[in-house]
Amino acid sequence: MDNEFGYTAWGMDWVRLAEPLRQTRPDPLLPRARSIARNHGVHVTIEDGVVRATIHRGGQASLTHLEVAPLSRTAINAVAEIVVDTSVLTDDLHRAVVAAGIALAPILASTDCSCSARSARCLHVLAAYYEMARRVDENPRITLEVQRYFHAEHGDSTLPALPTRWTPISALDPADFFGTVGNRVTRPVRSLILGE
Repeated sequence: MDNEFGYTAWGMDWVRLAEPLRQTRPDPLLPRARSIARNHGVHVTIEDGVVRATIHRGGQASLTHLEVAPLSRTAINAVAEIVVDTSVLTDDLHRAVVAAGIALAPILASTDCSCSARSARCLHVLAAYYEMARRVDENPRITLEVQRYFHAEHGDSTLPALPTRWTPISALDPADFFGTVGNRVTRPVRSLILGE
């Protein structure tokens, strides 16, 4: 294959995060992101479903976090029935799993970058996708590890949920958040703010 990144079906799932099929216009950041990954400018560590990438460009450095959602228990059990030996993950196995209706592509719970772009598709996040695609091409087992496939035994009932990083404002109940005196709303309840 001529693909520099995503020459396996496993790695292409990560390339699709940077280059979604629904994208209708060229993204000017993609060539630069590929160049950074190609020239080993992305240093990645993976721990408990979180990809931490440090990207150095010239005199600047950025820290990028990609939180990957875990596979569901149903998906893990279904993959285990198809993939008997996870030490050899071929494109044929990937196609067999996808044909069985199981999505193997990573689903991101959140992305974050320390750069000033404040975008979910900044240059550094895109470079991290390409670096993960390169690593997964070399070792497809990584994509299962980052989705916590090996985190627990297949017979366990549940996987631990990802910690919630933000609380949406719509999830707060004003009656619980603010104290009231008579018909008057007072300042936010101290115990909710300070966790007392």
